[in-house]
Amino acid sequence: QVQLVESGGGLVQAGGSLRLSCAVSGRTFSRNPMGWFRQAPGKEREFVASINRSGDRTYYTSYADSVKGRFTISRDNAKNTVYLQMNSLKPEDTATYYCASTDAAYIRYAPTTEVSYTYWGQGTQVTVSS
Repeated sequence: QVQLVESGGGLVQAGGSLRLSCAVSGRTFSRNPMGWFRQAPGKEREFVASINRSGDRTYYTSYADSVKGRFTISRDNAKNTVYLQMNSLKPEDTATYYCASTDAAYIRYAPTTEVSYTYWGQGTQVTVSS
């Protein structure tokens, strides 16, 4: 049984930083794409960032335009964990953040759509005050 558990959310002032973690258990981790999505109150869930390792062992990442230059996705395969470093946070970043994974293979690409992912965590709340 695949489980994804997010942590690291909290309350932070605008301009501050947080690092989210997503621990994966129940499956081989290193070869599978991982993504972060978020959902603000009253809004649909949206893509934030994703990371994938292709056969050549090169890591590919994708970012939403709204977080480029501020957020960084990374992974530690030895710990079966993916991270989302969030800097220069803004009030509009307030949302529940979810990590996701899939068994599907993507070549030289990190998927950015919800339908690309099969497994989801329960989410962690991030609140940015102005």
